[in-house]
Amino acid sequence: MKRVTMADVAKMAKVSKSTVSQYLNKRYEYMAPETRKRIEEAIRVLGYQPNIVARSLKQKRTSTIGVIVANILHTFSTQIIRSIEDTCREHDIHVIVCNADDDPAKEANYIKMLRAKQVDGLIVFPTGGNIDLYQAMIQERYPIVFVDRIVEQVNVDSVLLNNERASYLAVEHFVKKGHQRIGMITTSLIRNITPRVERIKGFITALKAHNLPVNHEYIKGLEVAKIKDGLSEMFRLKEPPTALLVGNDLVLMEVLNYVKENSLIIPQDLAIIGIDEVPFANIFDPPLTTISQPTFEMGKKAAQLLLEKIEDQERSIEVKIHRFEPKLIIRSSC
Repeated sequence: MKRVTMADVAKMAKVSKSTVSQYLNKRYEYMAPETRKRIEEAIRVLGYQPNIVARSLKQKRTSTIGVIVANILHTFSTQIIRSIEDTCREHDIHVIVCNADDDPAKEANYIKMLRAKQVDGLIVFPTGGNIDLYQAMIQERYPIVFVDRIVEQVNVDSVLLNNERASYLAVEHFVKKGHQRIGMITTSLIRNITPRVERIKGFITALKAHNLPVNHEYIKGLEVAKIKDGLSEMFRLKEPPTALLVGNDLVLMEVLNYVKENSLIIPQDLAIIGIDEVPFANIFDPPLTTISQPTFEMGKKAAQLLLEKIEDQERSIEVKIHRFEPKLIIRSSC
């Protein structure tokens, strides 16, 4: 079956190929309304499909970006992706999402694959394990933006939460509720992932600011599978914590399972504040106090930064760390 071409559309609509091209690129200001209607009708009748590959070669762009998330199971990640996709759709940019599973090898493979597909730029939640790859992209002036994490050796625009402030807000609220034995549990600190390290730093700073002792037996950074074991150790102490700051949504699920399995009552036996606003926070019994991140604003900012870089790769744009402020949402768990 013969492929329908732009010339076929132009012939049926009684216009030039350049006018059809203007229509396909949504430059409607260059044509009368009746011309636009004729082209639209010709496309519908003929079943014309634009040749995206040919257009990409001509424009030297694919109108596609890649997003590599560290762990797509995080509510934070899915909300950021949604915001990036919404922003890109407004600019007719397609988004390919890849999940690195916090594995530097997977991340490296995805970076290479997406670049082989000639995506116009990348938004990466970096594992921190591919310094040479990151540096090579910077040297090439390839458009890239980091989200949620900073890689100290790499000079890239980064969009993330004011993590220290998030922990401070939580400790401040615990203290207002009369708690002095306050603990914190988060995911593994082995690779110095930015939000985990910064949230613990903010937690310790807040304890000191409120003249509370820093009990390192109350502070744990563990793989998700070991969270319950860590909680068991914490609550076998002679004086266990009466309040617990939970570092992210995946850890929160483990904490809530532990609470249920051990018949603890929230907040009487243990007050809880979780960093990350989860969808079930207000319907859990009791409703959960959380520290929310402005995920949609953060995703929009990341997309805007990347699109600016794609639009003008030769222009020197000052690299910045873009911090967003957390918000305490008070419910019944503390």
